[in-house]
Amino acid sequence: MASGDTLIIFTSQQYQPDSSNQGTVDQRGTNWVLDFDASTNESVFFSGVMPRHYGAGGVTVYLTFGASSATSGDVDWDVAFEDAATQDMDSDGFAAVNSVDNTTVPGTSGEKVTANVTFTDGADMDSVGAGDPFRLKVTRDAASDTAAGDAELWSVEIKET
Repeated sequence: MASGDTLIIFTSQQYQPDSSNQGTVDQRGTNWVLDFDASTNESVFFSGVMPRHYGAGGVTVYLTFGASSATSGDVDWDVAFEDAATQDMDSDGFAAVNSVDNTTVPGTSGEKVTANVTFTDGADMDSVGAGDPFRLKVTRDAASDTAAGDAELWSVEIKET
C-alpha cells in the first residue's frame, strides 16, 4: 500500500453510540449526519478491521464535517484507536487521543470541510496492525472550540501515511 492510499471509510450510518454523551443521528437534506453538541463533549465509535495491505507506516484520519447553523468559529476533534484484537471488550482501552484543533467551519451553512489527524504506527494507534479488528473513537472537544450549534460529522476516512 502506498502513502496516501485509502485504507477504510466509515459513513455516519456506521457509528456506534457512546453509553453517555454520544453524537446523535440527524438528517441534513436527504443525508444522514452525526450531530455533536457545542456545549458538551460527545463521542461516537466506529468498528473495523485494519486492511491486510496496511504497511505499518502510520495513518491519517480525515473527518469531513459541517455545521448545523454556524458560519463562523472553529471545531476541535479528538480521535483515538483501540486494538480490539487484544482488548477485553467488557471495558474500553483506547490509546491517548490525537487532536485537530481550530478547524474553521465553512462560511456557508450546508457546506463541508475536512480536518485530519495523524497517527504514527505503534502505541500512538494502540498497536493496531494489518488484519487487526479495531475501534475508533471520535469526540467533539466542545470545551475548547468556538463554533455555535451542532457540528455535523459526515464521514471518516483512514489513509496510510
